[in-house]
Amino acid sequence: MPRPTDISNPIDSPPQGSLRNKNRKLILQLLAFTLGMFGFGFALVPLYDVFCDITGINGKNYSLASSDIREINKSRQVSVQFITSLNEGMIIDFAPDTRQISVWPGQEYRVNFTAINNSDKDIRLQAVPSISPGLSASYLHKIECFCFEQQTIAAGETVSMPLFFFVDPQIPTDYHTLTLSYTLFNLPLLDDETKPSIPEQTLNKEI
Repeated sequence: MPRPTDISNPIDSPPQGSLRNKNRKLILQLLAFTLGMFGFGFALVPLYDVFCDITGINGKNYSLASSDIREINKSRQVSVQFITSLNEGMIIDFAPDTRQISVWPGQEYRVNFTAINNSDKDIRLQAVPSISPGLSASYLHKIECFCFEQQTIAAGETVSMPLFFFVDPQIPTDYHTLTLSYTLFNLPLLDDETKPSIPEQTLNKEI
């Protein structure tokens, strides 16, 4: 009768050194991936700015002068929805004061967004917009937007951030609803924002 295979036989087990090398290689790969994603998060906003400068997809290249000669189309209305989200780990409330409005194409509108810094530290933010359906982005024009500039919010501060926009009168009739979403990304504070303030009496004190 043949003897059963002994599964504890070290001949059938992979060498311990080989397993350690594989585990070490896997850990290094995961570490490199994590660092790469962390760096990509900081690079995303500058890359987005360059992309918008070239394409004008977020409305930055819109000419304010042309707003004086546009026509208002009152034969139809378009619904515009507003959605907000936060990058992971941010301690902040961020929401539009109005979730949805119906607009006349060509008419200028204002919508306020409120941000509350619930942390005990100042934060610097960049809002990154996106519009859906994607092909409709060229028909929603931002005249003034908090997403054009980085925002610094003090600890515990509540700020109101306005958006002025209009929908292009030439928007195709098959577009009935546009969704404008903003994602907030946390940025490192600038050097002059991280320096502690020095009381004036300290500056004038004789040594």
